[in-house]
Amino acid sequence: MTATEPGPARPVGLAALGAVLVVVGLLGVPRVLTVLSGGLEILFVAFFLRHFAFAVAAQRSAPGDLSAPVVVDPSYAPSVSVIVACHNERSVVDGLVAAMLALDYPASLLQLVVVDDRSEDGTGERLDARALSEPRLRVLHRASDGVRGKSAALNEALSIATGEIIVVFDADHQPQPDVVRRLVAHFAEPTVGAVQGRCEIRNGEDSPLSHLIAIDYRAGYLVNEYGRQALFHLPAYGGANCAVRASSLRAAGGWNPESVTEDTDLTLRLLLRGERVRFDVNAVDREEGVVTLGRFWRQRYRWARGHQQAWRDYRAKVWATPHLSLAEKVETTMFLFVFHLPVAAGFGLVLMTTWLTGVAAPSDPLNLFVFWTLLFLGPMLELGGGLLVAGAERRNASAVVYFLPLFLVSM
Repeated sequence: MTATEPGPARPVGLAALGAVLVVVGLLGVPRVLTVLSGGLEILFVAFFLRHFAFAVAAQRSAPGDLSAPVVVDPSYAPSVSVIVACHNERSVVDGLVAAMLALDYPASLLQLVVVDDRSEDGTGERLDARALSEPRLRVLHRASDGVRGKSAALNEALSIATGEIIVVFDADHQPQPDVVRRLVAHFAEPTVGAVQGRCEIRNGEDSPLSHLIAIDYRAGYLVNEYGRQALFHLPAYGGANCAVRASSLRAAGGWNPESVTEDTDLTLRLLLRGERVRFDVNAVDREEGVVTLGRFWRQRYRWARGHQQAWRDYRAKVWATPHLSLAEKVETTMFLFVFHLPVAAGFGLVLMTTWLTGVAAPSDPLNLFVFWTLLFLGPMLELGGGLLVAGAERRNASAVVYFLPLFLVSM
């Protein structure tokens, strides 16, 4: 079964439904609802404390770190291969190539590779034209057969990559010139296997949705990713505007074409090898956010599938590895479970509906307040924290309320 094929969801779902009906029949509806509410409260409290801790860590340290200068170690200058995979990206490749050519790194140590992954809109022809006038740019064209997708395209580029460090951008990204220097500096520490930079949305004013996504990215990078590093030294390799040590990547088997989210998959494989990921809040690039609900749905659905796949593949290995402490295992488990949380929140709303409509009575009247608060306050703390750290305009604060219906879409 490939990563793009549906798994055996129907038999598993039917089995789970059957088990639920059996439990309800044995214990009765009131007791089942009491147990369910208790379990959900524990889960929501745990994630609320996690959100709160990340927000506090970001408020205390991130503003100062945002103004940190580039630290260049003249004794450490590894060769770098920059790789980008493109599929039907004609509208953005000119900006991408211009940004790649403007990267501030010694030309003799920098290899630039763009993979045309069977584009049908003239992307390949456009890249070839740019390569004719710029000899530093190498363009690969993937054959029509073989495995599809970003991971396979990156692996094909990896086969010709000469750099000690592999830097990856997405086609719609435009990195700042100092990004490579900032990312590469972290690899002077031998235990570092990958480094993640910070992504910003450059079209936040194109639609109300892209504006919300811009706020979401601020929270994701300035609070969540920053908090994971500050408290646990466990940020995630995010798949774009990031770097990975070539020897580590090859030892891990390259990018996993069977994974929907190759970045989360690689994060876990590096951790299980005893290597670490670092986050550089000042290694910034700007990307295009989706502007329609349909594109948002497809993007987040893919992220959720990939994260849930990583949960299934790695949760047991996380607890078996000697390379993580107990606290790090707990945090990694919660990180893997994040895209299951909207499902749990959906159960929570169903439970609250039974209370409000009188179908069942809560074991404690405070449960309604606790559920409502914990369902949404934790994410709101991160969103607000991201705006504060970024010094965003005050008008952005009112937009945060629109994340409530957007969270229902996630459910």
